Amino acid sequence: MFSEAEAYEKFMGRWSQRLAPLLVKFAVIQDGDAVLDVGSGTGVLALHIAGAAASRRVTGVDPSAAYIEFAQKRASTNNVNFEVGDAQQLRFSDSTFDRTLALLVMNFIPDRAKALREMIRVTRPGGVVAAAVWDYGEGMEMLRIFWDEAVARDPAIGSRDERHMPLSRKGELEAFWRENGLLEVEEQPLTVQLDFSSFDDFWTPFLAGQGPAGAHVASVSAEQRAELQSRLRRRLLGDGPDRPFTLQARVWAVKGVVPPR
Repeated sequence: MFSEAEAYEKFMGRWSQRLAPLLVKFAVIQDGDAVLDVGSGTGVLALHIAGAAASRRVTGVDPSAAYIEFAQKRASTNNVNFEVGDAQQLRFSDSTFDRTLALLVMNFIPDRAKALREMIRVTRPGGVVAAAVWDYGEGMEMLRIFWDEAVARDPAIGSRDERHMPLSRKGELEAFWRENGLLEVEEQPLTVQLDFSSFDDFWTPFLAGQGPAGAHVASVSAEQRAELQSRLRRRLLGDGPDRPFTLQARVWAVKGVVPPR
């Protein structure tokens, strides 16, 4: 589902660029902080943090070698580094970082509890661990509209609807952070606008097979794909001509302070 860096950029990376500054502000990243970006993908969050202050040391870790290569090529400063790694088994020593962040990835990690424990371990006591996950059920209109129409066309795929994603509903991230011993836990919605220049600007990224929605599009026949495309166009544009449009996208963001060891 996540293997083509260029395709991911067009599908979700461009919206991550709008979310990154909001998560950085929420996590209260300061000059001089050593920051770990877990599940760094194409590097959007790590590159934003590094570019905002040259004194910060930023490391991005992702299991996809293709994503890491793509991110490293985009790095224009020496204070950011990307490497292949597993969130469930980080190679870093205890208390290496001041802030550890994860943008749009916690719900995709097989053992999320193990990954969070690792994020806590590599963050110093008093440091902050923060994450954000799309509100797939209600707040991420791009994917909500897609799955509403996909399931209406074929109710048998209802279990694939991303509304069932873990940690994507209000209060779930906060409870997860508290269960794992983090202090001063705070959850907050963060919202960005998704501006599309046309229907094709909305639809074409789904054809590249990225994420659960893209994987679904790739799995159906050409006829079924055309039917879904038609349903989505009608949902977004009615019977009118093609035009630019804007959708809203919300994440649930959480942060917590690492306790004394």
